[in-house]
Amino acid sequence: MAAASSSQSEAAVSKVDHGSSDELLDVSVLKELARKALVDALNSVNGAKTLVLDPTLAGPLGLVTEVALLKHHGVDKMFWLESGPLSATSTNVVYLCRPLIKWIKIIADQIKRHARESQKHTYTLLLVPRTSTLVTRILEEEGVLGDVTISSYNLQFIPLAEDVISLENDNAFKEIWVDGDETVIYDAMQALVTLEKLYGLFPRIVGKGDYAARLARLLSRNAHQTPSSAPSDNLLGAPSDTIDSLIILDRRVDMISPLLTQLTYEGLIDELIGIKNSHVELPVSLVSPPQPTQGPTQGEASTSSAPAPSAIAITKEKKRKHHLTAATDLLLSELQDLNFSSVGKKLNQVARRLDEDYKLIKQADTPAQLRGFVGRLGGLQSEHQSLRLHTGLSEMLVPMTRTEEFNRSLEIQQNILALYDTNAQITAIEDMIAQGADMRTVLRLLCLASIVLGGIKAKSLENIKREILQTYGYNYLPLLLSLAAPPLAVLLPTPLPPNVPSAVADTKYPYSSLRKSLRLLIEDPDPLEELENDISYVYSGFAPISVRLVQCVAQKGGVLSNPATDKGKKVTGGEDGSKRVPSTPIVQAHPILGWKGFEDVVASIPGETVDIVQKLPSGADGSALPPVSTLMLPRERATTTVVFFLGGVTYTEIAALRWVARQNKGRKFLIATTGIISGNSMIDSIAGVGSTITKEAGL
Repeated sequence: MAAASSSQSEAAVSKVDHGSSDELLDVSVLKELARKALVDALNSVNGAKTLVLDPTLAGPLGLVTEVALLKHHGVDKMFWLESGPLSATSTNVVYLCRPLIKWIKIIADQIKRHARESQKHTYTLLLVPRTSTLVTRILEEEGVLGDVTISSYNLQFIPLAEDVISLENDNAFKEIWVDGDETVIYDAMQALVTLEKLYGLFPRIVGKGDYAARLARLLSRNAHQTPSSAPSDNLLGAPSDTIDSLIILDRRVDMISPLLTQLTYEGLIDELIGIKNSHVELPVSLVSPPQPTQGPTQGEASTSSAPAPSAIAITKEKKRKHHLTAATDLLLSELQDLNFSSVGKKLNQVARRLDEDYKLIKQADTPAQLRGFVGRLGGLQSEHQSLRLHTGLSEMLVPMTRTEEFNRSLEIQQNILALYDTNAQITAIEDMIAQGADMRTVLRLLCLASIVLGGIKAKSLENIKREILQTYGYNYLPLLLSLAAPPLAVLLPTPLPPNVPSAVADTKYPYSSLRKSLRLLIEDPDPLEELENDISYVYSGFAPISVRLVQCVAQKGGVLSNPATDKGKKVTGGEDGSKRVPSTPIVQAHPILGWKGFEDVVASIPGETVDIVQKLPSGADGSALPPVSTLMLPRERATTTVVFFLGGVTYTEIAALRWVARQNKGRKFLIATTGIISGNSMIDSIAGVGSTITKEAGL
């Protein structure tokens, strides 16, 4: 692993060094590291092997490897890790799982069953991302520790896009804020250290939130413990010249954004259909290429009317997993961050352009013209299929966005955020319970009201809880208790009972003051074209607090006023403004100065505030990280700011951060996270339900 990271890290750094000023960090090296580590782990077991896989790892593994690679390295059979007998044909059995008690118990049972049946196997246990003392103890108690070789597969950041990397840990939020298990924080630290090995030490770490502060201190302590002569295979001994800072936000600092309905294209797909490990389940007719058309006329017709089946027929079809990635789907990169109301116009533009291209092919008559168009045909066909897919996907989403429940929920959200007639909003939530609305929608609205209003009247809250349990079932009682318990405490009465711990009282969120100081709500927005001059376009008028906090560090002017003013209208008139560059000059990114200018605002938000300028112990030659004064000087070359979301990030926040990046010259953002979340996935996680695992995901 170390040897691998040596050459790959040098390659990555040299690519950044010699690239253009607008180039992002090359995160594909992280995928190569993950593949190499998996291959090395499998090769440590000689001969043919049976792989028994934790089903929750299928999706993440599918993003870094494929079945063919596993087979090439000796895997002849694959089984899901589940209770019951294991019929392994090969001598070597390799278990690959996360270090959870339920998996270890199943493994111990299968080993003991083989022993009773006199089956002889060699067992290897690969734990993701690292070994655990707890696992050793359980295996010892079960009496099978001596039969198992325990090792680890250090799966860390997985690139989801060129500017998004994720640990793909679906339960990170629940583990930290419900279970009190801080293992994720250490795993995140290890993954961020890997980034430092590739690109150099983060010169400055800025963070907000109690757990963000713990992670920042862990990282800083790791830097202090680094030997002055760092190994040649990493850059831990020197400050990064490509990364200017790391911003860490823990999810509890902004619980409002994930509770809101996401209104960007990709966010809405996640809300209404569900995206898991970058895969979405879609009807087969959308994913499969259409039957070949005869001639450009048919191609032209199908472009404007695709897909042929109605939206109702499509939703009833058999489903298949589809990998949503801008790497192979160029149209997705244009659509994913748009407000959904702009998507239809964009699709129409693309359809018209494709029609024109097909007409040009029809008019080509000279051999040179035909040869030129033959070269473009492959690209046109893939773009045509992409248009067909996204037109069909949009047609699936439109009826879902027109339901009474969806629009009522949006109306309640907007009224709560505007602090308009709040008592009526609580009554409206009760009405939704009476109408049998989705339980997750109801709880999201309740938690939103509790956070924004500083609690819900005690009597009303008790009545609503009783109605929830009677309507949806008493099995949700633990969920309601978890939402009210510290450190989460997002569903609270007002006033608080006198016996409530001070930790709960300290979590009260200062929404009404933040609304003004961080310019969260765009009152009476102009048409969407104007709204897209600010990050608030992603929620049709509300700016995600998490991204405003990033702006407090990396784009201070954008907090107080729109960087793209009326003079900076989008080149295309605004319908896809979130993808275009303003016609006015883009502002040069300012140096990272921590929270300077916003100290009071940030201090008012519950949770610790950190700003660490990293220093290394001086080496023999007296070298150390540069003093803070040099960090404040403008840099001659473009740099990257890493933004790490501890507890998960939504697609909408990613879209808003990309918008911020487009307003700056000289600064890019690399978005890192424990996983992609939505309000529904958070509620499911806390409830212990989890989305249904489709084992075909990825692998």
